Amino acid sequence: MDVSSITTSATPAATSTSATKITSDYTTFLKMLTVQMQNQDPLNPIESTDYAVQLATFSGVEQQVRTNELLTDLQGRFQQLGMAEMASWIGKEARSNAPVHYAGTPVTLSPNPAVGANRAVLVVKDAEGNLLSREEIPVSVEPYSWLGAGADGAPLLPGTYSIALESLNGDTVIDSRAVEHYARVIEARGGPSGTKLVLEGGAEVLASDVTALRLPPA
Repeated sequence: MDVSSITTSATPAATSTSATKITSDYTTFLKMLTVQMQNQDPLNPIESTDYAVQLATFSGVEQQVRTNELLTDLQGRFQQLGMAEMASWIGKEARSNAPVHYAGTPVTLSPNPAVGANRAVLVVKDAEGNLLSREEIPVSVEPYSWLGAGADGAPLLPGTYSIALESLNGDTVIDSRAVEHYARVIEARGGPSGTKLVLEGGAEVLASDVTALRLPPA
């Protein structure tokens, strides 16, 4: 079995830096306030309520900064918890509509024809989007074994392919969507958009887009 791994995108610990900045800003604020008091018009002094408003405003900004720091820290902790849960997914097979990795052996697809379809066609394209084959299959949700053949029936080279299922009523396409299939999870990565799973062959899919999980066939 390949070596599997879990990685996270670490969130920098900025609390100390932010606290230092707040202290510096507060010192600057007090200096500015002192200069303001020293240079006020003696005949029209600044009202004490104005100072209170300025202090309250600065205090509110300081509190917001600290709140943001706490939220960032909590987000990082929740992400780590999520990654720990993903550890049990490594080595299992996840079903998703990610690109299909073909290694020379049949790939089991999970087609889902649209309601009202009386024909179903697999549309296979390479990584550059070039059409390689159109293969008519039974209109069924039963697993389908894709042999990896091109339009001429010859086996395709090992690689990554995008496979869509066109649902037709007669000759009219009523739906087209990527076909789901099972692929082994070899790595989980944390990121700003959520946990990503790296599948065998290199394709990546968000954990939230996985629709089923199973143990690899014996």
